Amino acid sequence: MPRRNRVKVVILGCGRVGSTIATTMSREGHEVTIIDQNPDSFRRLSADFSGAKILGNGIDEDTLRRAQVDKADAFVATTNGDNRNIMSVQMAKVRFNVPKVVARIYDPNRAYAYAELGIDTICTTCVGAGLMRDMILGNEFGAVQDYLCSGLDSVIEEGDHA
Repeated sequence: MPRRNRVKVVILGCGRVGSTIATTMSREGHEVTIIDQNPDSFRRLSADFSGAKILGNGIDEDTLRRAQVDKADAFVATTNGDNRNIMSVQMAKVRFNVPKVVARIYDPNRAYAYAELGIDTICTTCVGAGLMRDMILGNEFGAVQDYLCSGLDSVIEEGDHA
């Protein structure tokens, strides 16, 4: 795999996904800062994690300043709440001018609205469903873009009775 330029990334949420991204990027030599409200969450980080840990609320401007989000190349929100993730990436993008923001979301219907706002999202519901579908059918896995909700449009529309 080709070596990419070192980036400064701030990650909100030190759960399974956030801690995995943080550990992986730290090992690759990137400058990583991770934010979480629960001090016990930082236990998920590997022993060799070399980044910064910030205890605080990721939708609080003071917490984001302490994490130096204004100097970040990227901001990733991986909490278990769609609203918190979207709010934090909007703050990072608009208030702190972070060039690349990505939010993990669960609700496929929200992915389209956020795309219109210029926010990149990874909908774990769509990605997981698409990968499982391909495994069941014995298909080769596609490109990442194949799993970003667009392939499941008809399922989402038919199942949305809210």
